[in-house]
Amino acid sequence: MADSSTADLSKGKRITGGDRTSLADELRKRYDGGESIRSLASSTNRSYGFVHRLLSESGATLRSRGGANRNSRKS
Repeated sequence: MADSSTADLSKGKRITGGDRTSLADELRKRYDGGESIRSLASSTNRSYGFVHRLLSESGATLRSRGGANRNSRKS
């Protein structure tokens, strides 16, 4: 699902300026479309933390964690 702008991002390469902005915009669109942070990180060869930070910087509304709440069952 990665296009040409994310395909050439090698792990550890510093991303600044316009490249960072365009990557943030692309990742935000994909995240808003339902992709998880982990899948975005995997497809761009970046860490979970990097993608999370980039989404936060871009103004994306981050979803809460999924799954069952351990304390939801009161007996």
